[in-house]
Amino acid sequence: MADKARIVIVGGGVAGIEVATSLGRGGGADVILADRSLSHVWKPMLHTFAAGTARADRQKVDFFAQARRNSFRFQPGALTGIDRAAKRVKLMIEAAEGRPEVDLAYDLLVIAIGSRANDFGTPGVAEHCLTIDDLTEAEHFHDQLRCHLLARLDRGGMLEIAIVGGGATGVELAAELKHAINLLSAYGSPDLPQRLRLTLIESGPRLLAAFPERVSRAAARTLSDLGVAVRTGAMVTAADASGFTLKDGSRIPAGLKVWAAGVKAPDVLAGLDGLERSRTGQLVVGPDLRATRDPAIIALGDCASLADPQTDKPVPATAQAARQQAQHLARHLGGVLASGGTVATELPPFRYVEKGAIVSLADFNGWGTLGRYTFGGGRLRGLSARLTHDLLYRQHQIGLYGPVRGTLAWLLDDLDHLISPPVKLD
Repeated sequence: MADKARIVIVGGGVAGIEVATSLGRGGGADVILADRSLSHVWKPMLHTFAAGTARADRQKVDFFAQARRNSFRFQPGALTGIDRAAKRVKLMIEAAEGRPEVDLAYDLLVIAIGSRANDFGTPGVAEHCLTIDDLTEAEHFHDQLRCHLLARLDRGGMLEIAIVGGGATGVELAAELKHAINLLSAYGSPDLPQRLRLTLIESGPRLLAAFPERVSRAAARTLSDLGVAVRTGAMVTAADASGFTLKDGSRIPAGLKVWAAGVKAPDVLAGLDGLERSRTGQLVVGPDLRATRDPAIIALGDCASLADPQTDKPVPATAQAARQQAQHLARHLGGVLASGGTVATELPPFRYVEKGAIVSLADFNGWGTLGRYTFGGGRLRGLSARLTHDLLYRQHQIGLYGPVRGTLAWLLDDLDHLISPPVKLD
């Protein structure tokens, strides 16, 4: 492999794993994928893992196995720094004893490390709130949820949960938690739904600001009908062990607190000297997805800031945008390498295509947008939106596994739903 270009991809999310899989299959480069975790999950499913209505162990893609099947290499490790002059990326294996460091040479570095919830420095949030930005955090939230549930089953009393953030993550998590509690009520505690006090807090004037206003109103109405207390125009000024304090001085009590508001780049990007960053810490890239100050570095997905030339607004930090960028890079860079070009060859500019958005409120409702058209909701209980939500994930699976293995994975998931408990409690 000495004569092949060395491509190091840091971050095994939607963008990173798709680029590694495609370029590995192409065989035109020595491809290494690095990630702090040992497995990949579809990030839009994290709220279902947190609530326990889906099992992460059934949906995880093992990085080592994926690498072996698709002719790339996997290196465990979290990004800690870059020596741009020497073209070396520094990683730390957090899960290993002694947290050893790894140093990898690259000809092209692809950074796809996603984003984090942004607490805006609100006092007490870091100490007292949970987030669900990755699988580890989603599983930790589920562990905490189980502990709180078991305590309520044993001692009675109210189960108080508050979620800050009225975007898709917060809205979907609220609905999924209500769905999980309803299912658990059949496990010998029929009054459990009445003992759930679930509050969704949004600082803006409405939920789901990225959707049409009528979807926002319908989502708020659905959640209210489910017994979720929806607070809009409510600014959180502090968090503590027993709940949240709002700007107007009122309190929202909660033993289990989730922060799902705002988006910022991971803090490690702040230490990458010389690279241009946006005000939220993302790496600024040009139309070719290369960092504006270093053509040997490409950034994809939530950690990249790219202005859409059609709207002059940033490309949204969504799985849809990340996947489009990954497919663009893999297609064009793979073609360049296959024809004997180098990783320094100029690539066509990326053009983001808004294909709509989906929000699914568990089994209760759901909406989708295709341009100016909206579907889902109403008496269909969001079936069309929920099916579209599922199909997006299945497309991702087929992209990683191939048509045959991807279809088999889909069938196995459906069979598993028939025999497994509807809510994970172990």
